[in-house]
Amino acid sequence: MQIESQFRSRVQVQLRFKDIDAMGHVNNANHLSFFELARVHYFNTLLGTELNWNRQGIILARIEIDYKRPLLLSEQVEVDCRVSRLGNSSFEMEYRIVARRRDGEPHIAATGKSVQVCFDYEQGVSIAMPAHWREKVLAFESGGI
Repeated sequence: MQIESQFRSRVQVQLRFKDIDAMGHVNNANHLSFFELARVHYFNTLLGTELNWNRQGIILARIEIDYKRPLLLSEQVEVDCRVSRLGNSSFEMEYRIVARRRDGEPHIAATGKSVQVCFDYEQGVSIAMPAHWREKVLAFESGGI
């Protein structure tokens, strides 16, 4: 099965024995952590060290997950991530958890969406997305970076 992609950001996830529940699957609560890992990777890739999370950053406002298939400890797991909508101070991200079984055949284990709000931690208020963040996101998502 070939999985087509409009996602340009991908991070590998190392599954651990502690991620497994009594049914032998990766517990569903771990998917949120996998999305967070992908989100942080995305912004570290685009903005690197210019981000000071103690001054300006993002707050997670909403998240949703659609579970498609169980993840197993023996699988190789990657999380794809992209910004799918930009507002003034908020933006939406989409996620896709892709797993490969021993035979190498990939399958989509889960998809998700989240809404983030740009936030000034020093003043304690939401802010417009900084212009240089917006420029880098748009350039990356259009294939320019």
